[in-house]
Amino acid sequence: MFRAEIRTLFSEAGQAHHLDPAALVAVAQTESSGIVTTRINGRDEPLIRFEGHYFDKRLSPADQAKARALKFSSPRAGAIPNPAGQAERWQMLDKACRINCDAAYESTSWGIGQVMGAHWHWLGYVSVAEMVETVRSAVPEQIELMSRFIVYSNLRDVLNKHDWQKFAYIYNGPLYAKNRYDRKLAQNYALYQPLFPAFTPPDQRTA
Repeated sequence: MFRAEIRTLFSEAGQAHHLDPAALVAVAQTESSGIVTTRINGRDEPLIRFEGHYFDKRLSPADQAKARALKFSSPRAGAIPNPAGQAERWQMLDKACRINCDAAYESTSWGIGQVMGAHWHWLGYVSVAEMVETVRSAVPEQIELMSRFIVYSNLRDVLNKHDWQKFAYIYNGPLYAKNRYDRKLAQNYALYQPLFPAFTPPDQRTA
């Protein structure tokens, strides 16, 4: 469970983006199990997940051959397993960066909301490198990235209405039910909702 100072950051992000903070933190809890950062080489880093099939599509034929030989990429989703530990995942990312760093960054989901680096452009970043540098810099930037993704994906109303199935389908993918993603969202919302003030969507507020 996120500690009080992190919940305050979700409250601030919810206010800035007109998102129900209890629902926002429920998404983050589902994605990151309440873990904000991990210690890698003496530095606090965001959680990551590397996707080998994304990486494969972003490489030149020569780099693709290198990556496939090293078992960092594959045309088939799920063929490249993610290491269980974050330290091993960061090592994998570092090695993928030696082949093509932009492609590696784009092929990684980042931070508290596990947003894919491939979305950097339409989320308003100058480059994927800028997005990664920003999300690595501070926890509020992780929450900002996640909030931006929700808003820009037209999921704000869906989240605020607590339509967990629709949100799960878009945010987690069509196989969300296999992971019980919608149920986890509902359970985590029930866990956090008492810790936040009652939320009124913007279209229901009175002057």
